[in-house]
Formats: sequence, C-alpha cells, structure tokens
Amino acid sequence: MSDDTRTDIQPDPGGALDVLTVPASHQGYPGVAFGGYVAGVLAGRAAARTVRVDFRAATPVDSPVGLGDVAGGGAQLTDGEGTVLATATPAPDLPVSGLPDAPSWEQAAAATEAFLASGLTGLAEGGAVVDCFGCGPRPPGRGLRQHCMRVPGRDVVATAWTAHPAFADARGMLREELLWAVLDCPTAWAGVHVGSLRPGAVTASLTATLLRPVATGEEHITYAWPISSAGRKHTMGVAVSTAHGGLCALGEALWIDPREERERRG
Repeated sequence: MSDDTRTDIQPDPGGALDVLTVPASHQGYPGVAFGGYVAGVLAGRAAARTVRVDFRAATPVDSPVGLGDVAGGGAQLTDGEGTVLATATPAPDLPVSGLPDAPSWEQAAAATEAFLASGLTGLAEGGAVVDCFGCGPRPPGRGLRQHCMRVPGRDVVATAWTAHPAFADARGMLREELLWAVLDCPTAWAGVHVGSLRPGAVTASLTATLLRPVATGEEHITYAWPISSAGRKHTMGVAVSTAHGGLCALGEALWIDPREERERRG
C-alpha cells in the first residue's frame, strides 16, 4: 500500500527548484492543499526556529509546484508560470508570556465531544461538507482531527487528541510539518465560535514557534483564541500542549473573510 500521508518532494536535476506534489489526502477546501501543511513543508526549509508563512494563492493538490530557497533563509512555492503561491521567512519567536492558560484534558475532551455532537463538518460557505485534513470527519491516521469547540466560560476553543503513528517520523514523533498543520484549523474555529470569522474564510498567514516534539500515541491538547479583528481580517492565537500543560508549540494566524456578495459584484 502506498503511503499517501507524505508529500512527494523530488530534487530538480537542474538544481534550481525542487518539485513538490501535495497528495489529495492533504486538502483543506476541495482541491486546495491544506494551508497549515503547506506552511509546515515550507518552514522545514527555512533556517529558523520561528517562521512566518504568507499565502499568496492556493496551492493545488496532486499537481507539481516548485519549491525553492530564497535569500535570508526563507523558502517559497511557485507554480508552472512562476507565480508565487506561498513564502516562508524567519521571524522572531512568539512570546510565551501572556498566553491563556491551557484547558484541562477533561475540558478539552468535553469540547471535542461537543464538536462531534454538533455535526460541524467544515468552514465552507453555504454549509457544504469539507473533507479537511485538519478538522474534517476522518478516521484516525487519515486526518488530524482538530475538532475544536468553545470551552464553557472562556473565550477559548479546544480539542483533545492523540497523534496517530501513521504521522510519525523515525523517532516516533509527529512530523514537524504536521505539527504546523495542527495549528491551522483551531484558529479558524476560534474565530467562528468566539469571534466573528465567516464561513469561507482563508488563511492569509501562519507563524509558528515549535518548542518541543509531540510524541505519537500520547494525549495532547490544542487550544486557540481570538486576538484582534478589523474588517475582514481576523488574527488568532493557538497553542499545543501535553495533557498536563507542557507547551509544545505556539502559533498566530491571520484569516480573511470572503467578500460580501455586493463586493463580488463590484
């Protein structure tokens, strides 16, 4: 059986760009590569512990794109016409001070159950089902299962989860590009459940600081919260901790609401 949990990266014989193909299993919206995963792949090329990834255009699944390094220790994706799809640049570490307290395992598990009971199936406009790699209704080992709901009495969403061994590296740890991917959807659900983010929104940027590895087979908590909103722009924070509160990763995401129908008509 082929392993479609991994992205195919082929060296370019010419030496200019590698060729990246994101498998269809790693989609967010239909036919579009999951943003957090794309960010993680790019961040793996950047020479820094903390990286900011900016998304310029959608990266397709099952279609080769160029992956190359850029000046200053960054990386970028380009399509066949040379259009930049996403860029990664080294960034200052995100501050640990001032973070909301991590929910307890019991609170996060209850939030997960509330999400599943609600029947929520994604962030697409019009209530369409989204088979999202990050938060879709997939079985273990096929998706990251970031099923976030609001923690009662707090402006925080959370989920309790265990990284599946199918996503492990040679050490039994969650692959770093997948830890990046874990940080994506929870920020959207924070915007929906606590803030004013609208269905159909897209990730414009994701910044992350990875602090410690996430062991597969062990219990972890992801929690996220709104930071600010201005017009169509919404900034959210996110963190991953062990079940006992040990911090593993921090992130900050900028999401953009879809345009109103009257704006689309011009």
